[in-house]
Amino acid sequence: MNSAPINPRRTALIVVDLQNDFLADDGAYARGGARPEAALALPDRVAEVARSLREAAGMVTGSQFTLWPDTAGEPMIAPHLHSLRPFLRRGDFAPGSRGQQFVARIAPLIDVTVCKVAYSAFFNTQLDWVLRHAGIDTVAVCGIVTSGGVASTARDAHMREYRTLVLGDGCAVSSQAAHDAALADLKSVCEVMDCGEFTALIRARA
Repeated sequence: MNSAPINPRRTALIVVDLQNDFLADDGAYARGGARPEAALALPDRVAEVARSLREAAGMVTGSQFTLWPDTAGEPMIAPHLHSLRPFLRRGDFAPGSRGQQFVARIAPLIDVTVCKVAYSAFFNTQLDWVLRHAGIDTVAVCGIVTSGGVASTARDAHMREYRTLVLGDGCAVSSQAAHDAALADLKSVCEVMDCGEFTALIRARA
């Protein structure tokens, strides 16, 4: 793949939802039988990319899916999500909880965190403001799931006129077919590459 050069100082990695409640053995999704097993390999892979970008003076951002509690302490869950994930309960993805936090391999590498309530890391968050004020013009999106948070974040980045990359082997969903279909669809608005290709582009300009 012949990609245009990347200026690491104007590049941000967006790590979508690599959180304990999605991935940990004692997290909400493992409890509900909905954990995407292919995603368990992502923290190590993404951590290496994040470390390389930070060493080249780039920015690493991350989104945390959050279920805000109502006045009675119950999570405010969108109806469509509740129908898909009926196992979600009080305390899951709660602000400040262990479940809401990034997995251990990722947490120390995040420079900027945004809490989100929908698929996209841009929707109703300050991510765009932060990126623009930091002089970022290129974003690389990874995390979970390929067809959900990753795809929505990538499309929103494209609509905001960032150069948008998606790290194909840096994201995952429940089936390989769904993963491949999502990446094929994203090629209309993004550059799709693997983590190794992205890291090589960073190091070429570091």
